Amino acid sequence: MKKLLSLLAVTALLTVTANAEVLKNVNLKGEIQTIASDVRHNAVVGVDALGNDIYGYNSGTSARVLAGLSADLVEDVTANLMFQYANVWGNDASTGKTVQNYWDDIHLVEANVVLHNLFCCLEATVGRQFYGDEDSAVMYFGPNHYNAEWNGLTNSLDAVKIAYSDDVKSLTLIAGRIKIVDDELADPAILAIDEADATLIGADFKLNLTDALKLQVYGYNINDLEFTDTLATVYPVDGNGGFYGAKLAFDPEDGVRLAAEYARNYGFYNQLFKEGKDTGHMAKLDVAMDIDAITARGTALYANENFWAFGNYTPGLLIGHPLAGDIFDYTDEDGVTMFNIGFDVKPADKWTVSLDGYSFQDHRMKHSATFEGDVTVKYDHNEYVQLFAGAGYAKMTAWDGTEYTKANYGSDNFKGQLGMLIKF
Repeated sequence: MKKLLSLLAVTALLTVTANAEVLKNVNLKGEIQTIASDVRHNAVVGVDALGNDIYGYNSGTSARVLAGLSADLVEDVTANLMFQYANVWGNDASTGKTVQNYWDDIHLVEANVVLHNLFCCLEATVGRQFYGDEDSAVMYFGPNHYNAEWNGLTNSLDAVKIAYSDDVKSLTLIAGRIKIVDDELADPAILAIDEADATLIGADFKLNLTDALKLQVYGYNINDLEFTDTLATVYPVDGNGGFYGAKLAFDPEDGVRLAAEYARNYGFYNQLFKEGKDTGHMAKLDVAMDIDAITARGTALYANENFWAFGNYTPGLLIGHPLAGDIFDYTDEDGVTMFNIGFDVKPADKWTVSLDGYSFQDHRMKHSATFEGDVTVKYDHNEYVQLFAGAGYAKMTAWDGTEYTKANYGSDNFKGQLGMLIKF
C-alpha cells in the first residue's frame, strides 16, 4: 500500500527520470476527526446568496479524514501529498454511494515539494500547503479541531514559502493564492469574508530576545479580495490591503506566562499601507500560570468593527465556534470585547478537564454582555488517539446589531458534543 501511494505521489508531483533514486523515508500521515453535537436551539440565523438557510449550530455527527504521505524523492527534496474527505452522518443512503460518487468528494488539500538546504541555509516549500499556527487569531490555513460547526473541508494555500531559521531568529516569506472552500458542512456565508479569492504576499519574523522572551512581527498584503456586502461598504473590493502586527510572548520555565498581540488593517485604496477612516485593529492579551496539576489562564480580546484577518481563534463552544476564527465579527458591524477565565486540571496522566467562562460584548462595551460557560474533557487513549467531550451554556443578550439575538436563538443556548481524534 505504501508503494502504491508513493507512486501516486510521484506521478502527481514530479516527473522523475527512470534511473533516479526515489522514495526514501516514506511516511503515511493524516488524521480522522469525528464529532457528534447537539444544541437546544438550532435556529436559522440567515440565508446565503443561493437562498439556502444558514444554521448557527450543527445537530448531528460529522467526520473529516485527511490522509496522505511524505517521502524523500532525492537528496534534500521531500514531497508531500494529502487528500481529504468530509461528510455528515446520514447524508448517504443506507446502501452507500458508488465509488465514483465518493471519488468526486475527495479533494487534494496538500501537494508540494520541499527543498532543504537551499543555498545552504534556506528551506523552500512549493505547491499546495498548510500555513500558520492553529491557535493564531490572524493567520492560519489548515485543519482545525474540536469544532463541531466547522468539521468540514480544510483550506490550504497554493504558494511558494521560503524559510530561514537558526537558534535565535527565523524569517518566513510567502506568496500565493487564497481560495476559501465553499463547503456545505461549514458554510462560509457566516464568515465576514465569504468567497475569498485573492493573491497573498507576506512575511513573518520571529526573534528570541532571551530564552523566555520572544518577539514576532508579521505583515500580509492581500490583493483583489472579494468581500461580502458588509465589508464591501467599508472597503473597495479591488485593490491592495492587508494587516500587520506584532506579538510579544514571555514564557519562563516557572511563573506567569504572558503574550500580548496587536494587529492592524490597512489599504484597499490601491496604495500600500494607506489607512482610511475607522481602520480595523485588534488587541489580544493572554495570561497563564501552572500551579501543580492546574493551569490557570485568562484572555482579553478587543477588535473594532472593521478588523478582519484569516485567524483560527474560536473562543467558547457556542459563541466562537460557528464564527470559525472570525470572532471579530461577533456583533456584525460593531466589533467585540471578550474576556475569558479558564482552568485546565489534570486529575490523572491521560485526563485533562477544562473549565471556561466567557463574556462577549460590542467593542465599546455599551451593551449587556452575553455570558458563556463551558466544560471540556479530553482523554488521551495513547499518543495517537484522543477522545473528547464538551458542554456549554450561553445566556444570550438581545440588542440590534448582533447575530446572537433572542429572535434567532432564544434567550439561552445549550450545546453538547462528543468526539474522537486520531492522528497518524
